[in-house]
Amino acid sequence: MPNATENLQWGDHLCFKIGGKLFAILPLGPEGTRLTFKASEESFAELVEVEGIIPAPYLARAKWVALERLDALRDTELRDLLSESYRLVVAKLPAKERQQLSAGTSAAAKSKVNPQRSRSVFPQLNGSASDALL
Repeated sequence: MPNATENLQWGDHLCFKIGGKLFAILPLGPEGTRLTFKASEESFAELVEVEGIIPAPYLARAKWVALERLDALRDTELRDLLSESYRLVVAKLPAKERQQLSAGTSAAAKSKVNPQRSRSVFPQLNGSASDALL
């Protein structure tokens, strides 16, 4: 995901952002949800019907879902949904920021936020899905 950044927020939450806006959150603690991300209206309605997926606490009104376990979705589905989350957030960015992103120079990438890392942040997932956010 071009120009995506990650940083720790709220103590132990790895936050993935584009243009300074969240599109996924990975709690690093041992308890609670495993992954939270933005969904489209249609996807949200479908996803909350799946066992192991709930409306995200504090974020559900904005159509965010939370996986209670990483195996609630197949790797390919998770990759597609994370890409959709990224696209949904990019679409809400100001036009100038979107133009900068398409040109490959994000204001967020220029900021002090840590750039995306080259390692997998989801060691519990295999291959393609483990790199879905990178």
